[in-house]
Amino acid sequence: MTTTIPNAEHKVTTLKELRNSLGTKINEAAFAGARPLISRNGKTVAAIVSYDDLKEYEELLDIEALRKARAEDDGYRISLEDYLEKNK
Repeated sequence: MTTTIPNAEHKVTTLKELRNSLGTKINEAAFAGARPLISRNGKTVAAIVSYDDLKEYEELLDIEALRKARAEDDGYRISLEDYLEKNK
């Protein structure tokens, strides 16, 4: 039995139910763009996402890390030779 979170579009499947419907949930994620949520002991603990969604998410994390690094960059630079000399 799939339950619905109040005020949300996502249906939550219990871990027990998932054992009988894993293939269906994977197809929902891979081909229908859904992100099935999984619960254990009444708490939502995981989601199934397509590989493309995962790659996109990881790319966004990389972009955010780059923005943060640029924001924290003070402009100070050191040559490789100087670095190697200081860190012998």
